[in-house]
Amino acid sequence: KDRASAVAVVKAGEQQAEIITTASTGNAAAALSGICASVGQKNVIFVPESAPPAKIAQLLVYNSTVMLVKGTYDDAFELCLEAADEYGWYNRNTGYNPYMTEGKKTAAYEICEQMKWQAPEVIFVSVGDGCIIGGLHKGLRDLRALGWIDRMPRLIGVQAEGSNFLYQAWKNGEDVLEKAPVCGQTIADSISAGLPRDRIKALAAVTETGGAFVQVSDDEILTAIPRLAQGSGVFGEPAGAAAFAGLVRAVEEGLVEANERIVILNTGNGLKDINSAMTGVEMTGIQPHHIEPSLDAVKALMGKP
Repeated sequence: KDRASAVAVVKAGEQQAEIITTASTGNAAAALSGICASVGQKNVIFVPESAPPAKIAQLLVYNSTVMLVKGTYDDAFELCLEAADEYGWYNRNTGYNPYMTEGKKTAAYEICEQMKWQAPEVIFVSVGDGCIIGGLHKGLRDLRALGWIDRMPRLIGVQAEGSNFLYQAWKNGEDVLEKAPVCGQTIADSISAGLPRDRIKALAAVTETGGAFVQVSDDEILTAIPRLAQGSGVFGEPAGAAAFAGLVRAVEEGLVEANERIVILNTGNGLKDINSAMTGVEMTGIQPHHIEPSLDAVKALMGKP
């Protein structure tokens, strides 16, 4: 989200825009808010009032004008479009502003550079609006056209069961321009989108690379948070951990092989949604130990040294 927001601020500056606006579940908004603060750019942010408090706190700390919308992300998105048109603001919205793909595609450059230009066989990424997976696809196509990589990785998009528009469309061969929105309800707020705004690019990213969409439950997402952290040292928020949960599901469905090199894209820090993290650790049976302030209490728990 930082990559896309940086591009948005630059393009807004080119147009001498007084105000930049965006709708977000929290992460894109925080990215834009922080970058705007660094250059003194006024901004107006629309987020659902149900967004995690830590995400809203970031916006307020950066002194953005924050509109907490009494509705879903899709409601916030539509209101942001209307307000931007009414007031003449520069609109960063995913799926509306084509430059956001240009920012997000740089993640593909970084992945391949870090892998010494030996592209992985598979990349997993959680999908809400679809801008990130679409951006990865564009970046990989750039590198393939330049001859910097010799293969196109399969892109596997991971959606929550309660917000699975693209999974349904891919599985059932539906037209994403005709398909009705889904409910868009999931614990992974960052990938909650009833009508993905970059759905054409997202579907193309999967189909043109021979990839797939998988769906995972909220319980799978929550338990993936501590599993990912314990196995890699990476603490992801629900949407980030969803990509790991998707890998687990893909293994079960035979979509990947044991000898393949696989990249999982974590899209958000776990500290942005502590409530979900604590639920995840409770579900996996991890508990702290409450003890008296004495060595005897430690020994009673740990045994003799």
